[in-house]
Amino acid sequence: MSQFFQIHPDNPQGRLVKQAAQIIHAGGIVALPTDSCYALVCHLDDKAAVEKLRRIRGIDEKHHLTLLCRDLSEIANYARVDNKQFRLLKAATPGPYTLILEATREVPRRLSHPSRKTIGLRVPENAIAHALLEELRQPLLGTTLIMPGEDEIMNDAEAIRERLEKQVDLIIDGGACSMEPTTVIDLTGPEPVLMRQGRGDAAVFGL
Repeated sequence: MSQFFQIHPDNPQGRLVKQAAQIIHAGGIVALPTDSCYALVCHLDDKAAVEKLRRIRGIDEKHHLTLLCRDLSEIANYARVDNKQFRLLKAATPGPYTLILEATREVPRRLSHPSRKTIGLRVPENAIAHALLEELRQPLLGTTLIMPGEDEIMNDAEAIRERLEKQVDLIIDGGACSMEPTTVIDLTGPEPVLMRQGRGDAAVFGL
């Protein structure tokens, strides 16, 4: 049975954020709000938690999971970023964008895309997600909360509780989120490529 925390969307309660971080450190799967929609997240280095997260979502290792980072400097630890890419990242973060970049050796091999050695990264503009990342002092691994075989993104904490209270360890109610996922931009080539149009405006990348 999962725990259910109501956390203020603008001023997250430090005590609850700390408890959420402890649940993640212990291998828990957490449903939390972001600046796009709700996401399922877990500890970056916990292989069992990552496998459980994939099972809940019904996705295999070919599906990009996303690293949720605190800021640009944290992105640079996990992805190779040249000057041109850095300028684009600076213009788009924090915000509802997932950016595909070449993974560094800091990323466990099982998490980068098996054929391309790339990783999806984002810096969410959401007070709860940011507070949790600050408490953890490292990225979270996450994926959009869409259930297997469905198109509808889950954005209501009570509905998530009804569906997933036996599968996840914590649901954070931070109010309703957007129903749109992030905009996905591939930055691994000479020019940005739009992979998925979501909440973020692709014009930031000249697209």
